[in-house]
Amino acid sequence: MASLADTTSDIEKNEKLASEPEFDDSDVQDGAVREKDLAAPNNYFANFQRLALKYRMEARGIERVPEDERIDKTVYSPVYFWWAVNMVLSPVAIGALGISIFGMTFWDSTLTIIFFTIFGTIPVAFYSLFGPEFGLRQMIISRFWFGYHGVKIFAVLNVIGCIGWSALSTVNAASILHSINGGGLPTWAGMLIVAAGTMFLTLFGYRIVHFYERWAWLPTFVIFLIVIARLAKSHTFARGTLGTGQIEAGNVLSFGAALFGSATGWATYASDYAVYQKKDVSRTKLFFSVLFGVSFPLIFTGILGAALMAAAVNTPHLQDAYNENGIGGLLYGVVVTDSLHGFGQFCLVVLALSTIAVNCANIYSIAFSIQAISHYFAIVPRIVWTFLGVCAFYGISVGAYYNFESYMDNFMNIIGYWLCIYEAISLPEHFWFRGGFSGYNVEDITHPERLPPGYSTLFSFCCGVAGIVVGMYQVWWTGPIARMIPGDLGFELTFVFTFVAYVARDL
Repeated sequence: MASLADTTSDIEKNEKLASEPEFDDSDVQDGAVREKDLAAPNNYFANFQRLALKYRMEARGIERVPEDERIDKTVYSPVYFWWAVNMVLSPVAIGALGISIFGMTFWDSTLTIIFFTIFGTIPVAFYSLFGPEFGLRQMIISRFWFGYHGVKIFAVLNVIGCIGWSALSTVNAASILHSINGGGLPTWAGMLIVAAGTMFLTLFGYRIVHFYERWAWLPTFVIFLIVIARLAKSHTFARGTLGTGQIEAGNVLSFGAALFGSATGWATYASDYAVYQKKDVSRTKLFFSVLFGVSFPLIFTGILGAALMAAAVNTPHLQDAYNENGIGGLLYGVVVTDSLHGFGQFCLVVLALSTIAVNCANIYSIAFSIQAISHYFAIVPRIVWTFLGVCAFYGISVGAYYNFESYMDNFMNIIGYWLCIYEAISLPEHFWFRGGFSGYNVEDITHPERLPPGYSTLFSFCCGVAGIVVGMYQVWWTGPIARMIPGDLGFELTFVFTFVAYVARDL
């Protein structure tokens, strides 16, 4: 990000150019607004850009980040960023699903959490490598794989994902805030607090978001340790035994689909948070930094969620608290009711506010996905899309609160399905058809004729949807193959169907 002196210089140059013609989008590529456009006094969107520069907000949209503006100084900064993003409430709630929804034991849930989380995190770490290599956002890089127009399908799905993940996290936070003081804070008010905090940070952009995320994980980690200590002291936790058989296999696959969707859900944002890394950064170090940064907090919090649910199964008042207020009610019962009382309530407030960390990552990326849909959308400044994204997830979270558990389980699976299509096309395109990073010309990104036409992408996408139909296991649809287990094979079959269809074009 530019220094204050650079920002002041930009503003002065804009003032000198104020007499030039108004905004003309004929030569605007990927949201890169020319200086004379920024200076146009009567241009509505230029006013937002000037406002962003004045208050040192990140004005850049989906245009490339030049090498001399890469501000990340250490390859290990992604560790702290991803810790903060994932050391929050949502993965705790997901970890509880193994017992509450699928009837598994603690040990079954733990092994499933570890395996599927690492499996889902590997693509996130890989896609992060494209940020320093090209200085481009994830959805713009995706044009190399899906074509200039084909990527718009995935950009739309990614916008839905950004809003959905934020809504899920906000519902978790609201359930905790509502549990404090006997429901004195209405759920809509708790959601509004989270939305306001998210908006404040994301409007300023990359640098402020990264500064906040660097430290946001620490208090939540400490509080989770306190929860573990209180849970151990309560003697309500039951480990159970490992299950076997066809039903157990089906439960593992279904629970694993939700875990995979949670972990790999960051794949379509990945390079957004490495785009300010230097191009000569060690790919190996960056890969493992992201892998550890994403997988450790997801595994830690997921296992904690399973432990909390294992305790609730044997404790009626904890089960009632979970049924009434979700994971927030369960945490309230463990650290407040018969435990830390006032201090416990303070801990829960901090946990609820930690939701802002994960929402910042989602809402920061939503602008770039929207700008990738159309060049008309690219003209609209990032801060405008950020504001609209916050409004959207707030509205959805209010409605989702009253049917949270089933909503979360179904949503996680759907996200996992389409992400498998994304990965099953992009990975062979990168390794097979382009032969690695040397097979890209970054200048092609704004020229549709130099990019894939998208026909193979569309065909493979349809084949992937067929895999979803025959393999998914949901309350509103059970595929014929999934019915034979019974269990969710949606993401495995989606990946296989898509992959085979895409690579078959070269056979």
